[in-house]
Amino acid sequence: MGTYAIIETGGEQLRVEPGRFYDVRRFTPSKPNLLGPNAKVLIYRVLMIRHESMINIGHPWLRGAVVKGRILHSRLGDKTIIYKMRPKKKTRRKSGHRHNSARFVVDSIHLNGEKLHK
Repeated sequence: MGTYAIIETGGEQLRVEPGRFYDVRRFTPSKPNLLGPNAKVLIYRVLMIRHESMINIGHPWLRGAVVKGRILHSRLGDKTIIYKMRPKKKTRRKSGHRHNSARFVVDSIHLNGEKLHK
């Protein structure tokens, strides 16, 4: 069995594995270009770690658990379209927005200072 962790970031929970990349909303601060490419990231909000047959569950987070990674690049997410229409009133309004997101790759998962391998 592989090693994976469940982390909380960007208002959502993700199952992450070392060596894979993920897109996360609100990962960067309010200014999207503050963290550039190859910026190191440490995530301490780790809810669960599974390493082979051992499972560690936090309450709510694990103490001493860190997910280390780096940002590949910042980007805008897919466009969300908001369409409002009032029937029989001839009123229509269409608007939308795009979320700032970042693509980051997980380098390693650590528990109590010990690196957990695949």
